[in-house]
Amino acid sequence: MMAFPWLNHYDPGVPHHLEYPAITAHEMLEQAAESFPDKACTIYKDLSLTYAQVDALSDQLAAGLAASGVKKGDRVGLLMPNIPHFVFSYFGALKAGAVVVAINPLYSPREIRNQLVDSGVEVMVGLNSLLPAIKQASAGTQLRLFIVVDPDEKLSHPKPLFQAQGKLISRAERGAGIDFNIIRLRDLLSTYAPEDHLRVQISPEDEALFQYSGGTTGISKSAIAVHRNLVANTLQFRHWLVGAQEGKETMLLAIPLYHVYGMVVGMLVSVRLGATMVLISNPRDLDNLLASLQRYRASLFPGVPNLYQAIVNHPDVQSGKYDLHTIKACISGSAPLLRETKVKFETLTGGKLLEGYGLSEAPTATHCNPMYGENRTGSIGLPLPDVDCRIVSLVDEVTPLPPGEAGELILRGPQVMKGYHNMPDETALTLREGWLYTGDIARMDAEGYFFLVDRKKDVIKPGGFQVWPREVEEVLERNPKVLEAGVAGIMDLNRGEVIKAWIVLRADFRPGGSESPEQAAEVYQTLEEELRRFCRQELAPFKVPTLFEFRAELPKTNVGKILRRELVRQHYENLS
Repeated sequence: MMAFPWLNHYDPGVPHHLEYPAITAHEMLEQAAESFPDKACTIYKDLSLTYAQVDALSDQLAAGLAASGVKKGDRVGLLMPNIPHFVFSYFGALKAGAVVVAINPLYSPREIRNQLVDSGVEVMVGLNSLLPAIKQASAGTQLRLFIVVDPDEKLSHPKPLFQAQGKLISRAERGAGIDFNIIRLRDLLSTYAPEDHLRVQISPEDEALFQYSGGTTGISKSAIAVHRNLVANTLQFRHWLVGAQEGKETMLLAIPLYHVYGMVVGMLVSVRLGATMVLISNPRDLDNLLASLQRYRASLFPGVPNLYQAIVNHPDVQSGKYDLHTIKACISGSAPLLRETKVKFETLTGGKLLEGYGLSEAPTATHCNPMYGENRTGSIGLPLPDVDCRIVSLVDEVTPLPPGEAGELILRGPQVMKGYHNMPDETALTLREGWLYTGDIARMDAEGYFFLVDRKKDVIKPGGFQVWPREVEEVLERNPKVLEAGVAGIMDLNRGEVIKAWIVLRADFRPGGSESPEQAAEVYQTLEEELRRFCRQELAPFKVPTLFEFRAELPKTNVGKILRRELVRQHYENLS
């Protein structure tokens, strides 16, 4: 068998090896602005910005950040959904020499604070509606400046946008209890022209991104991507999309740009293609999403399985109200793709729905099924160009296993991260002799297609987000009525992976046994609603369990560890 059997199954035109230019991530935007200056770069709520305008706005912001004291290597936080401001703020921060820390805007103040403290963010660009959360999160952090974004402000002109000079919001106006300075984005931009941006010497080896991930052990940590990693992964995936044409594609982006999947496979690949990005800030608004798909004739649409499932189940799609036949390819990631979803979606659209695989440490994509070649059921596909993979023994974590045998997936390639921020032990555990240990159990067939068997790590991925069971369990167990909790992911045909919590109540709060089954069911329903409200106070909405089950006890190992996999097995057994 050849050393890299997957190469035999690449689509014609996909190179086995790529030459990677010595450029930075933001230089890809500058090149796109030079090649496609008048092409729409972003469309949001029917308002568009061209590549030239986005490049100019990022220059203006870079100048403003530098004047605000941001130096090379400083961390700049972004706290926004999919709006044009995220795109030019991302590139503006990089042009200023900063490291981007993209934070989920759905996070609670506690979760935001954890990442601010760990990363050392001093300047943040975020939504005006999130200022109260930042006020709560800022205590004990290094945050000194919050740049306030109004998502509906007009940003159509590449020159300074307003006549007034940018001014910090006064202490009286921003209210009591806020120790950091605040300035409106429009006021900051009003002070600088694109040519005011002083070029910072940035190399491909300089740090560009802190991407927070559960990683391979479940401890929240920040994977460091240098510019070279982002450029390499962008080029790998751009070449994988052999049917895509430079300057002629439209990509609908409903997956969040603050997640590395949307950031690289969505935003950066779009920039490299010179594609228009149709930005969807609320993917749950399916009517708007479908209308945007049709109106702007989207050809590329990366997403997650439950989003595609929701589309095929939508009555207006089934009735033929929407014509989605402009779609060429959709990349499905972050969770397993059901065969039924794939078949239905491809039948309705005529496009390809390709399952792939990636992780924040790489910094996203490492595998994908071919665009025109065989897509194998249940497979995450083939390694991308220049990605080398092995399946190694779970016993010694070194011995390569033959095709068909399950072990840990390890890989190496030009996109693999530099390491974890301030976590040398975790870095040494994950990066070993040039190999990235993914923590996922997989197998490879004889022809080089890879299949995920299980997760060595217990991460749950509802809607493509990462949720660690332990965090949810700890919140539940802080409730005075809960004795212990077990949390795991459950696959649902319509919703994809959802979070389920198994709860053991304290004795004083359990139904006494004298109630009728109907009365007991009402008690448990009330408790479920109470626990869900309790979780919402401490957790982002996507971390709140969807399903609850109350039990007298939970299965455990002989040392008292909850057997989450046994709970999952029993769940499916009860369904049969």
